[in-house]
Amino acid sequence: MTATPPLTAPRGPKSPPPAAAAAVPPGSSPWQLARRELARRPAVKVSLGVVVLFVLMALTAPWLAALGGWAPDEFDKSAVDPYLGGLPIGPLGGISSEHWLGVEPGTGRDLFARVVHGAQVSLLIAFTATAIVVLVGTAAGIAAGYFGGKVDSALSRLMDLTMSFPSLIFMIAMMSVARDVNRIVLMTAVIGLFGWPGIARVVRGQTLSLKHREYVDAARLAGSGPWRILTRDVLPGVLGPVIAYTTLLIPGMISTEAALSYLGVGVRPPTASWGQMIAESVTFYETDPTYFLIPSAFLFLAVLAFTLLGDALRDILDPRGARSA
Repeated sequence: MTATPPLTAPRGPKSPPPAAAAAVPPGSSPWQLARRELARRPAVKVSLGVVVLFVLMALTAPWLAALGGWAPDEFDKSAVDPYLGGLPIGPLGGISSEHWLGVEPGTGRDLFARVVHGAQVSLLIAFTATAIVVLVGTAAGIAAGYFGGKVDSALSRLMDLTMSFPSLIFMIAMMSVARDVNRIVLMTAVIGLFGWPGIARVVRGQTLSLKHREYVDAARLAGSGPWRILTRDVLPGVLGPVIAYTTLLIPGMISTEAALSYLGVGVRPPTASWGQMIAESVTFYETDPTYFLIPSAFLFLAVLAFTLLGDALRDILDPRGARSA
């Protein structure tokens, strides 16, 4: 009697690896992953181009203004009509070969020079405040998540306390009281003061999920100290969400600076600012709508481009956070 061979599952061709795993080479850094994925999205390419354009405009603002032939605080009385309340002479707010974007009503200041210098102020405050928020929030989140216990409790209560403040009202109060302080430095510090708890919470959650991974436990058993573990093992693991969150912070910072300047507690004249220009243009929006539309369009494009780029980076670098949002 012959023995029946054991039943085995039919062998078929091996299933291919998942598409994501096949598309992502091992050891890819977050920036390499982001660059590879962003290259496949045409809308993001346009947003990235607009962001680069605004950054270059801010960096080269003095040279661009000189190219236009006017300083941002230089008056041109010949470009406005004193008999019509200082309205610009010519169509579309005085747009001409001499004033590329027209002039400011009443003073005749060149709008192109003021817009490019406004980009410099807005992006300087936004980038610096974002850097403060990211550094403080990442450090606090990693410390709270890794050490736990009393450190976590103290930092978590500090996060709750900071987030419970009505930040906009506090910013307006501080900016109104501190009149003799450099407004750009003060705005950067105040905006950074209230922005760090959000990213700290994100990093804390990521750190809690990473601190008991095998490679972290192995580094701890090998005798590595907390500083080495945090910088070599934990920080690279939270870098993706931090990059995505950073890009999403910038449009909020630009809007906050514009809002404070619009309310009259931001940068002072004659320093140019998009929010300040929009506030001054409100009285002219019926007689000279171009003066209102130009800074508003630049502010809208900057916020939209950074927001679209940030959303794309979040989808790529922090897909779990994007699904839960």
